[in-house]
Amino acid sequence: MSTAPISWIVTTADAAWQQHEPVTTSPITGMPDVFVGVDDPRQSIEGFGASFNELGWTALELLDDEVREGVLRSFFEPDAGLDLTLCRMPLGANDFSRDWYSYDEVDGDLALEHFSIDNDRETLIPFIRAAKRYQPDLRLWASPWSPPTWMKTNGHYAGAQPRLDQSVENGLREDQVGHEGTDMFRLDDEHLAAYAAYFGRFIDAYAAEGIEIGMVMPQNEFNSAQVFPSCTWTPEGLARFIGHLAPEMGRRDVDVFLGTLERPNPDLVQFVVNDPVAGPALSGVGAQWAGKGALAVIHHDNPALRIYQTEQECGDGLNDWRYARYAWTIMKQFFSNGASAYMYWNMALLEGGVSRWGWAQNSLVVVDPETRTVRYTHEYHLLRHVSGAVAVGARVLPTVSYTGFENQLAFVNPDGSIVLVAHNDLGHEQAVSYLLGDRFFEAVLPADSFSTFVLNAD
Repeated sequence: MSTAPISWIVTTADAAWQQHEPVTTSPITGMPDVFVGVDDPRQSIEGFGASFNELGWTALELLDDEVREGVLRSFFEPDAGLDLTLCRMPLGANDFSRDWYSYDEVDGDLALEHFSIDNDRETLIPFIRAAKRYQPDLRLWASPWSPPTWMKTNGHYAGAQPRLDQSVENGLREDQVGHEGTDMFRLDDEHLAAYAAYFGRFIDAYAAEGIEIGMVMPQNEFNSAQVFPSCTWTPEGLARFIGHLAPEMGRRDVDVFLGTLERPNPDLVQFVVNDPVAGPALSGVGAQWAGKGALAVIHHDNPALRIYQTEQECGDGLNDWRYARYAWTIMKQFFSNGASAYMYWNMALLEGGVSRWGWAQNSLVVVDPETRTVRYTHEYHLLRHVSGAVAVGARVLPTVSYTGFENQLAFVNPDGSIVLVAHNDLGHEQAVSYLLGDRFFEAVLPADSFSTFVLNAD
C-alpha cells in the first residue's frame, strides 16, 4: 500500500485554489464513508473545453497583451490552469456573436458561390490561433445556431420575438415566429444538399487557415425558437439532413454527433439513432441544459454512443458562488451518466455578461472595460478542480456510500494516479473517509468547499 502524501487543493467562496496540508493513507479504522470503484472503470474522458465566441475575443482584446496572454495560458497551457483540450465553436453566428451573420447570405445561392469566412478572420480565427499557441493539439468541434436565412422557411435568423423586458430588436415579424416540433429548415433535397455542402465548405475554409475541426453537430438546441440565431428541427428533419451531411463529413474524416439536445426526452435521440441512414452515421450525441434529464436512458439504450456535455448552463451574469455550486451538480450528473467530455460556455465576457440579444451570462473570466482588468470567477476555479487534474484518457470511477456521502467524482488517469473531487455543501466542516482499493484516508473537508485529492499510482 502506498504511503505517499496525497495532495489536496481547496476552494471556498472566499479563498480559491488553496494548497491544503497533504493527507496520507492509513489503516482502516472503521466503515469508510465512501467506496471508490478502482476496479470498475467506466467511460474514458476525451477532454474538457469551452466555447470560442466572438464576444469572448472582443472582451480579451481590451486587455494589455501580457494580461491577455496570461489568461490564455491559464485556459490552455498544460499544468497552468484549466488545460482545455477539446473546445466548441459556432458555425456562423451564435447568441454571443457581435451580431447576426452567416457564411453565405446571398438569396438562393445553392452553389455557394458567395461563401466566405471573412467575418471570422476578425474574431474566431485569431482567438483559436491564440489558444493553439498554448495547446497545439487542441481539438475542435462546431455547430450552427442558424442556417443562412434563405435556407429557412421564415427567411430570418431568429425564431422568437423579444419579450417585453428585452430592450433589443431582431426584426422578426409575428408570421415568422418558429415553433418547437416543427422544421424551420426547407426540407427539399436541393436545400438539404446545399446546407451539407455549406458545412463542407466551412471545414475546408478553416483547414486552409491551419485549423482542423474534427466533429460537427447539425444544430444547437434544435427544439428552441429563440430571439437570437436559432432553428427548430424535428427528429425526422434531422435524420433527413444527416443523410446528406454524413457523406460530406465522411469525405473529410469529420465525425457527426446528434445535437445539441436540450430537452429531457430520449425519444428525440432514439428516433434518429434508429433511422437506417442517419443512425449508423452518428458517432455520438451532445446534450445540454434539460437534455441532462435524458442521459440515463440514452446511455443505457446506446452504450456505444459517445456523450458530450456541450454547454455548461450559462447563469445570469452574476458569476456568484451559488451558481458555481449549481454547476458542480451538473458536472456530477453528466459524468455519472456516461459523458466523456465536458464544455464550459463563455470563456470571457465584459462585466455583466450581456449579449447582443440582451441575455446576461456567466464566464470563466470577467473583463472590466473601464479599468481593462480581469478577474477569475468561481466557476473557473471549480472547473480547474476537475479539468486541471483529470487527463485526456482518464476513466471515470464509480463511488458509492451507504451513509449519505454522495457528493464526489473520481477518475483514474492514464498514469494510474487517482483524482477525487469532493464538495462539502454543508455550512460546517465535515470529516469524510475514503477507501480506494487497499488505500484508505480521512480528511476534514472545510465548510462549503470544493476539494481535489490526487493519489499517485502505487
